[in-house]
Amino acid sequence: AAVAAYKEREPAWGVFAIQCTATGQAWVGCSRHVDTEQNGLWFTLRLGSSPFASLQTAWTANGPIDFRFQELDRLKPDYPAIGRAAELKRRQALWALRLQAEPLPFA
Repeated sequence: AAVAAYKEREPAWGVFAIQCTATGQAWVGCSRHVDTEQNGLWFTLRLGSSPFASLQTAWTANGPIDFRFQELDRLKPDYPAIGRAAELKRRQALWALRLQAEPLPFA
């Protein structure tokens, strides 16, 4: 039942930030499932297989204790499907500029 509920949940389109408290480095990304994005990111970082080289380098050098994940922005559930990806990229660019962060590619 839990797996079925997980698969049927509504997407949570949003923008997030990752910050390394030891160095002040920051990264901003966007996701269709911002509510569960941290789990996937931390998993790949712990394995050393993150597709984001600068994030992986910082993680390896500083360790997980120095990293923070924060949801910055979320689209409303009724946001038109046709424009979601473009709107997320626009908001990601704004947040990256605001936080002086490196943008992460949107998959």
